[in-house]
Amino acid sequence: MSFLSEINRRRTFGIISHPDAGKTTLTEKLLLFGGAIQEAGAVKSNKIKKGATSDFMEIERQRGISVATSVLAFNYKNKKINILDTPGHKDFAEDTFRTLTAVDSVIVVIDVAKGVEEQTEKLVEVCRMRKIPMIVFINKLDREGKDAFDLMDEVEQKLGLKVVPLSFPIGMGYDFKGIYNIWEKKLNLFSGEAKLKVSKGIVFDDLDNPDLEKAIGKKSADVLREELELIREVYPEFDRTEYLAGNLQPVFFGSALNNFGVQELLDCFIEIAPTPQPKMADTRLVDSKEKTFTGFVFKIHANMDPNHRDRLAFVKIVSGIFKRNTNYLHVKLGKKMKFSSPNAFFAEKKEIVEESYPGDIVGLHDTGSFSIGDTLTEGEILEFKGVPNFSPEHFRYVNNADPMKAKQLFKGLDQLMDEGVAQLFTLDLNGRKVIGTVGALQFEVIQYRLEHEYNAKCTYESINIHKACWVDPDDPKNSEFEEFKRVKQRYLARDKKGQLVFLADSPFTVQMTQDKYPSVKLRFVSEFD
Repeated sequence: MSFLSEINRRRTFGIISHPDAGKTTLTEKLLLFGGAIQEAGAVKSNKIKKGATSDFMEIERQRGISVATSVLAFNYKNKKINILDTPGHKDFAEDTFRTLTAVDSVIVVIDVAKGVEEQTEKLVEVCRMRKIPMIVFINKLDREGKDAFDLMDEVEQKLGLKVVPLSFPIGMGYDFKGIYNIWEKKLNLFSGEAKLKVSKGIVFDDLDNPDLEKAIGKKSADVLREELELIREVYPEFDRTEYLAGNLQPVFFGSALNNFGVQELLDCFIEIAPTPQPKMADTRLVDSKEKTFTGFVFKIHANMDPNHRDRLAFVKIVSGIFKRNTNYLHVKLGKKMKFSSPNAFFAEKKEIVEESYPGDIVGLHDTGSFSIGDTLTEGEILEFKGVPNFSPEHFRYVNNADPMKAKQLFKGLDQLMDEGVAQLFTLDLNGRKVIGTVGALQFEVIQYRLEHEYNAKCTYESINIHKACWVDPDDPKNSEFEEFKRVKQRYLARDKKGQLVFLADSPFTVQMTQDKYPSVKLRFVSEFD
């Protein structure tokens, strides 16, 4: 198959939502309908009967939530589909924000009963800013929830989207009879006591066909005709160009848990979703159809296989063909590197690949050379921009709970910080370690992973810090900077890269410090380079 054919058959997308909207369940069912797995794992009331494929970390199985982005790839109707299932919980949002730099489109999952929730608004805002094409999937229609038209109004008002329904539900909750696929003019009915069987779609080119009454009853048929007439009057026609430009969002309805509406979503998605897109670097726009290889690291994960202590850098291929055992330039380090066992992903299952194409995600075994945002090329000096970095909001001292395991603790902390899970600061005054995170739940995840992956135990101690400010003096040798360091000695620390950080205890302290030492700039964004 030619290079351009390989690019055109790829679809790389992320699934985003508020926690518990059914994101991981939808991922499972896309894999099921795509023929990639034989049986889906059910995630019910935070008790997992059979672990969801994309939640492979032990803590995810226990909690019933996703705490890290997982990558899953499969083939469906001659298309290569790469899914990035992201965490919904706000404490792990930075993993999701970084993942959004590696996708070409997004599916937004919304709970029919809860409607648009806070985390969905934040994530959609990022997608809108980046003009990422979005499809909306309204989930859990087997339960009672909001009216379909009210929900679409809510999506338009709260998320600022312009929607067009491409499928529509017939009833809801106990009255749920199936879905009319507007995209294919097809009716899919659901049968069986548990409503788990999907009947073969009945094609209705003409909705006045009397067979419609036979299929769903006169009352439901009349309601459906009225609603579809209203859709034609109120909503625009679907326009793929507008969708790809991020100006129009198709809406699908269904219940991922019970397999309703997932096939419709998948079949339409592979037709309309974008192929791998160009990406802006610091010097130029890199087109996915260029023959020379470029790619960037958007995620690092330690211990995907705890038995082997391996650390993987997830690389999104932007252009060209990535080949095994070929020398590539690590732009930041300025050195050539060769990879003998690049991995393709199916959650925690990995297989070595000889070649990967634009849109694919490749896992590279890493001994500490990579950090988030690093670029690989065939020799060109360029760096991809837009991998966001975050300043921590929660801080705690970290103490070693087992003096015999100090080495394991520091190795574990070092690797987890490289993943971007949190940031580590070492106080200048006494060398004590402080962990800073975006969300409080991350402390629990760090503690759990240290114990189960590195055989090390830690305890936390509270510390009063409002903000970590990176110190950027106009002149490192002037007397004002020297005075700043002397007066603020107790609050100064170094981050993992050795940069000086001022740990301010309140907004007032930040303001006073900036007023008193105008030549010492305080930055609120941490940088990975």
